[in-house]
Formats: sequence, structure tokens, C-alpha cells
Amino acid sequence: MTVERVGVVGCGQMGTGFAEVCARAGLDVLVVASSAESAQRGAARLESSLDRLVGKGKLSEDERATAIARVTYSTDPKDLADRQFVLEAVTEQLATKLEVFAVLDEVVPDRDAVLASTTSALPIMKLARATSAPERVVGVHLFNPVPVMPLAELTASLATGEATLARAAAFLTEVLGKKVIYAKDQAGFVVNSLLVPYLMSAVRMLESGVATAEDIDRGMTLGCGHPMGPLALIDLIGLDVIAAVGEAMYDETREPLHAPPALLLRMIEGGYLGRKSGRGFYPHRTATGKAPR
Repeated sequence: MTVERVGVVGCGQMGTGFAEVCARAGLDVLVVASSAESAQRGAARLESSLDRLVGKGKLSEDERATAIARVTYSTDPKDLADRQFVLEAVTEQLATKLEVFAVLDEVVPDRDAVLASTTSALPIMKLARATSAPERVVGVHLFNPVPVMPLAELTASLATGEATLARAAAFLTEVLGKKVIYAKDQAGFVVNSLLVPYLMSAVRMLESGVATAEDIDRGMTLGCGHPMGPLALIDLIGLDVIAAVGEAMYDETREPLHAPPALLLRMIEGGYLGRKSGRGFYPHRTATGKAPR
């Protein structure tokens, strides 16, 4: 089955980025948001991303307009009924994702349609069990920003059908141009199993006073050749996202290196979420263009 109609549940950074990639690939995209206000923010985010490409000469005005026209928005999951590939891209909370998959199971009747999750840590089997057809559920972990980052982690649960996995792989590689790696269905998969302990260690180093945030990041960029230091990377991803991923991994592995340090939790409680809130380990410009105090 050739995928022509794509659905996306959630229009944050990941959902909007995936919608953009699909639209630019010539697909019919329907984004289901939690509210009209969320849909408006998602549309503005997508248009802003395309505007940057136009400004850099990587996209023409006509191509921008065509991509925008391919994406429609709704707040009713029932509108996903004719979709052939649906990506769940909501917050990294198990209860929320289970609710989404239970709804998708009801509103997407075609058992050949792929139901995919962008989860970066939750086991796919847990999500698949919310459906009556776990064989069509697969993990498709994308990386932010989706239009730029070439990688997709593809994860099958014990119940995922071979046809589903093959269909998802072909769609990601042949239609969207992504590079795919395959991961076992365990919390964290490949990338976060390596990345999260590293990021948590950087927070613990700052917490214990070994070095400043700036020097920790300089050590890894200038000493190890990393394009971005660990604390700056946490700010980019979101402190709340990293903590949620770490907690999900710790719940399954009980590995102390996965557990979010107290400093990270206190910062989240204080609203310091990184770039999206205007402050994390570093100050950032807000959506209004002003730096926080």
C-alpha cells in the first residue's frame, strides 16, 4: 500500500516537523490538535519553518504555498478515518499516549493503516496493548528538528506485524528520505540509552559544583568535538522532556544513571524548561524576542 494520506496527532515541535516533511514530500496531511488554539500555534510554527527555508533560498514561494495547502487541521480525531499512516506526537506521558492509541484504534478502521508513536522512551508494547490490533502499532522515534535531522529509530514490539514494520520502513526511507536504524523494544531504544545517562551526568556535575554550565559544555564541544554541549542540548530538547524520558527509562531498568537529578526536577518545578520557556541552564530569547530576567 502506497501512503498518500498521513495523519498526525499533536502539533508541537515533533508533530509540526513531521507534518512539514510529509507536506513537502507531496502528501495529504491532516493534523489533529487538542484545541483550536493549539492548531493555530501549530500552523504558525509550520509556516515560520517554511519561511526560514524561503529566506535561505532553499524553498521557493510557490513551494511554500503548496506545502501549506497540503496540511489541514482539525480537533476531531474521527477525521483521521481515511488515513493510511498516523503518527502520535503528543506529550511523553504514558497515560496520554494510551488514550490516543485507544482512540486511534476506534477511528482508523483500516487494519493495514500504520499507527506509529514518536515516543523516545516508552516501550511500544505498552502502547500497542491499548489497541485491538497491536500488530499495526510501531515506534517511529524522530529527532528534533524533524525537517533537518535525517535519523528515524524504528521499533517493533513483540506484536508488531512484519508487514507493518516493512511498510513503515519503506515510507520513512523511500518517501520521506530518512535514514532508519532498528531498535529493540526497550525503554530508551538506541539513542536515548546512550544519550540520557550522559545528559544526566552533566546535570549532576553542575549540581555538585565540579564546573560551571559553560565549562561543562565547552569541555565537550572543544575537547570531544561535540557540536553542542550536554546542558545546551537539554535546553534545546526541553528539561521536562529529558526528565520524562529519564523517568520512563528508570521505571523499566532501575538504573540510577537514568534517574533525573534533583537539580533538574527543581528547575522544571520553577518553570525553567529551556528554550521554549525562555530559560533553562542558559537564558534564551522568548517568542516575543525578549530575553528573560
